Amino acid sequence: MDHPTTADRLGPPIDARPLFAVAHAALMDLLRELPEPDWRRPTACPGWSVRDLAAHVLGDHLNRLSRGRDGHTGVLAPRPGETLPAFLDRINDDWVRTARAFSTRVLLDLLDLAGAQIAAYWSGMDDAEMAALGEPVTWAGDAPAPVWLDAARDHTEYWTHEQQIREAVGRPGRFAPEVFGPVLDTFMRALPHTLSGAGGTCGSEVTVTVTGPAGGRWTCRHDGAAWTLRRDGAEHPDAAVEFDPDTAWRLCTRGITPELAAERARTTGDPALTGAVLRMVSIIY
Repeated sequence: MDHPTTADRLGPPIDARPLFAVAHAALMDLLRELPEPDWRRPTACPGWSVRDLAAHVLGDHLNRLSRGRDGHTGVLAPRPGETLPAFLDRINDDWVRTARAFSTRVLLDLLDLAGAQIAAYWSGMDDAEMAALGEPVTWAGDAPAPVWLDAARDHTEYWTHEQQIREAVGRPGRFAPEVFGPVLDTFMRALPHTLSGAGGTCGSEVTVTVTGPAGGRWTCRHDGAAWTLRRDGAEHPDAAVEFDPDTAWRLCTRGITPELAAERARTTGDPALTGAVLRMVSIIY
């Protein structure tokens, strides 16, 4: 029996290409209207202000353009024994400290330039390029991931950091279904990898429901080799977890702990499988 490939197990493709220009415009509109004191407000990222988080977004843009668009391999690498999360934390913090020398105007101008180029980079890819295998998306597995997932992951990071800035300055978030729906859908692509160490036998099914207009239902089925995701609900799943959308995105980005998510969620069925879902994370963590 032929089993699905790793890429096939991730569910139907998400087309994030049209979302980048919208996200860029929304972030720039927000930042350009902030008074100077708001730039110094603390964010959910420990030790980082709104200015620092905006600089981090800029750094992400420059890195993506350099390695993705321009094929630049760079010279940064983990130190001996340094884990990937620790390496990323270190270089991100180094960049943010450097960017504190930028004026608000310089930071805004650079963000505007790089963000527009990011939107052009992703929107310029054709369907074949999006379907090809590229870099791993580590929270979905160690194997090369389809480029569409890498793009969708990029968009979720952009959305998450924008949301953290909005919360820090008391502005409403962007939760319209056409924006938030693809974010939640992308986060759920961590489910097959999340369940990989939780057991399950051939035919086992786990359904996750996120309520609200931007939510939906996702089911993972075990085929005897691994878990495969689809975009619907199982009639009689072995385990089921239901989240409200606020709990879902905060759990996946570790804005809340799995323990708090468990208090907010509704679960039924096999506790080993529901427990795995409640530990899901959709960022490098």
